[in-house]
Amino acid sequence: MATATMTASTTALEPSGPRPKRLTADRVGLYVFLVIAAAFFLLPMYVMIVTSLKPMSEIRLGNIFSLPEAWTIEPWLQAWNSACTGLNCGGIKVGFWNSIRILVPSVIISIFIGALTGYALSLWRARGSNLLFAVLLLGAFLPYQVFIYPLVRIYSSVGIYGTMAGIVVTHTIFGLPLMTLLFRNYYSSLPIELFKAARVDGGGFWAIFFRLMLPMSTPIIIVAVILQVTGIWNDFLFGVVFAGRENLPMTVQLNNIVNSTQGEKLYNVNMAATILTALVPLVVYFVSGRWFVRGIAAGAVKG
Repeated sequence: MATATMTASTTALEPSGPRPKRLTADRVGLYVFLVIAAAFFLLPMYVMIVTSLKPMSEIRLGNIFSLPEAWTIEPWLQAWNSACTGLNCGGIKVGFWNSIRILVPSVIISIFIGALTGYALSLWRARGSNLLFAVLLLGAFLPYQVFIYPLVRIYSSVGIYGTMAGIVVTHTIFGLPLMTLLFRNYYSSLPIELFKAARVDGGGFWAIFFRLMLPMSTPIIIVAVILQVTGIWNDFLFGVVFAGRENLPMTVQLNNIVNSTQGEKLYNVNMAATILTALVPLVVYFVSGRWFVRGIAAGAVKG
């Protein structure tokens, strides 16, 4: 009797309608769109890669989509070690190490100040904090070109124009509005009871920040690192204006290589140098893309 009852209940729970179609018109259309979009974005990358692996004798034939007949990595070695940027023929590696020296302190300082400012504006709201936050956000939407001449005059007067300190300060200043927005919204989304409990336990401004808020900020710190690394690494304008000749970042060096007017246009070397310049942002996105989504979902756009 029990077995019959179980069989009847199992039969009642089984779906009785028609099976859903695996391929519908909507799904086919979605797949077609995704394939076209992927081809649209990946085709230039394919052309760059195959061109960078061809000798110039094949490139002159004009078959940009064909695979190399004689594969070579010589353009990559030349782009890294001996490509000329003006009178200097040290390759793109000079700009790479300059970009690293610019990137590391700029990312650390801008994220730390942004986290501290967002923490103060969200949990220690003083009189006028909303006005200060509005002023900071205004700086994120004004064109950068508006600030270049005043900053050049200020940096020249204090002696940091054309130095590593000048370019680091510039990236820190212009990264502060976005970093403050991210951390303020993230801290505002946290339960206020945690902050109040820390105050009751005798925690002060710095103790709560370092012992409570920063350990809980891993998701949004990852988002901030991704945004700052890609933004600072891809920067050209600030690098060419504020870095000085001895500290030109990789993007400026790439421009000098590609736009060189000396001798033959080496398209394979130019393509290899372009890919080398884009490697760091690509690696950051591929490695930490899922963490970026998690950080956004954890409160980066709440508030």
